[in-house]
Amino acid sequence: MSIFNDTKIAFQDKSTDQLRKAYWMFKAIEHPTLTSLGIKALNFTIHNRFPLVEGIVRTTLFEQFAGGETREKSLQVVDKLYKHHIGSIFDYAIEGKEDEATFDLTCEEIKHNINFAEGNPAIPFVVFKPTAFGRLGIYQEIQAGTELTTSEKEEWARVVKRYENVCRLAYEKDVVIMIDAEETWIQTAVDDLVNDMMSRFNQEKAIVWNTIQMYRTGRLEYLAQDLKRATEGNYYLGYKFVRGAYMEKERARAAEMNYPDPIQPDKQSTDDNFNAAIDFVMKNTDRVSAFFGTHNEKSTELVMDRMRDRSLPNDYGKIHFGQLYGMSDNITYYLGENKYNATKYLPYGPVRDVVPYLTRRAQENTSVAGQTGRELALISKELERRKGS
Repeated sequence: MSIFNDTKIAFQDKSTDQLRKAYWMFKAIEHPTLTSLGIKALNFTIHNRFPLVEGIVRTTLFEQFAGGETREKSLQVVDKLYKHHIGSIFDYAIEGKEDEATFDLTCEEIKHNINFAEGNPAIPFVVFKPTAFGRLGIYQEIQAGTELTTSEKEEWARVVKRYENVCRLAYEKDVVIMIDAEETWIQTAVDDLVNDMMSRFNQEKAIVWNTIQMYRTGRLEYLAQDLKRATEGNYYLGYKFVRGAYMEKERARAAEMNYPDPIQPDKQSTDDNFNAAIDFVMKNTDRVSAFFGTHNEKSTELVMDRMRDRSLPNDYGKIHFGQLYGMSDNITYYLGENKYNATKYLPYGPVRDVVPYLTRRAQENTSVAGQTGRELALISKELERRKGS
């Protein structure tokens, strides 16, 4: 029986009406085909500014998965979570825009988040997505080793400058900055850039953290190489570990372009890889800090077991856990209750701009075997419990 089954703890911040609404929302995204059709319709109506639809999104998907429309409006959620020893990670969830003005605005937004998080234990991390700082195409050309034109060289220099500005500010303010993962065809370019930032700003402790997708092949070998570089350069490493989010896209591209599938052959191999990463961290806590971003109960408990094996306290500063806001509250609130370093990824932004992020989350939810069913079962259990209390 799972240790994460106490729904009274999991849903202590949710009213019965909120739980009922969440139940029907998860029920609606339970079926991949319906979800896919609904997402296409939703993106169309939001793009064409249907005010009624925006209002519906605000009180359903947005309310479930987002903190608010601004950083300041999200503070109510931050404070609520922190009362339960749960930190928040501000995630400026604007996706799909590829112009320099938006990249600059996003960079400024991340800097504001760093200033906002300074000295605030309720906001232990700030995060950004690499394609929020530069075009996917420019990363792709860098990774492929393509000869750049003068304007492309200038464009890439601006991307690097955004990373430098954000990482330097994080270093000055003593705030951990996490860089999210991307698709394999640009991830090496991202890794190289993040490694450069780590070598410069992680001399005293891990300030700049990379994200490692363990559903990929070759990631354990990459970690070993990273550790070797950091040991030789005498700097620290920080990682967010996730399973991964682009499996269908990765497999389709590999088949279409006739190169080896970069994704593990099955779920068990992915689980084994993720669990091997846990062991890698535990063997190297002198140099490595880790954030385990997972909705998998067995993996979460395995981290807890490994910490116990090594007599590490629950709130050991180099080990963190995280789940998405609106999902797996049974895991997060249990961790918080037991004083582990628990966190929620808390996206924010204007409703219509956050829709691409929200719909991506809905699609990911349907592709993770059993995830939606687990949410529904837990909500049902809690609603039943409240009827009898």
